[in-house]
Amino acid sequence: MIVARAQTPRGELALRRDGAHFEIISNGVFLMDTRGGRSERLLATAALDVHPAPRRVLVGGLGVGFTLGAVLADPRVAAVTVVEVEPVIVGWQHATLAAFSGRALDDPRVDVVVADLADYLASSDASYDVICLDVDNGPDWTVTEGNDWLYTPAGTSLLLERLRPAGVLAVWSSREVPEYEDALRARFAHVAVHLTPRDGRCPDVVYVAGSRPAC
Repeated sequence: MIVARAQTPRGELALRRDGAHFEIISNGVFLMDTRGGRSERLLATAALDVHPAPRRVLVGGLGVGFTLGAVLADPRVAAVTVVEVEPVIVGWQHATLAAFSGRALDDPRVDVVVADLADYLASSDASYDVICLDVDNGPDWTVTEGNDWLYTPAGTSLLLERLRPAGVLAVWSSREVPEYEDALRARFAHVAVHLTPRDGRCPDVVYVAGSRPAC
């Protein structure tokens, strides 16, 4: 059952209810839901676990809030910037979806920026200890055509520039993309690939790239 619908410059977004859970649909294509969230939380914890002092974190893509909630659960984190292009998703997270993130947007450490992530990265000189990127279904399956740039050598280099020394980049994907893994290995000293199995489907993937080996 569709409980909310909005027209955006990128097309239609819909919030669909299925029993106790919700799904976000973009132009008729499933993006994410509130079931499980294991790999979305792993996006945060796998990156935070390999950083010695992750005080400042950037979360690219709010979604249903699983990644943000996992970031905030780490007491070492002092400030989180969330960049989300769709204001309607921010609104849903304040209301219908709030419980799934533990009302993460109410945490005083969180600053929400409504903007395209590529534009934000290009225009801001802020730096971060950890960047968690989940704005697409993967490097080779983007939600909008403009997001392709984030996974190019130029986009990856800009993400690296926004990391502080010992910084860590984590990227979520709905499937393995060997070419993207190679691109990360060309720019980072260490890249780990974390797979989260799903019933009858390709596993979700979290790429964690940093300048130091995993503990």
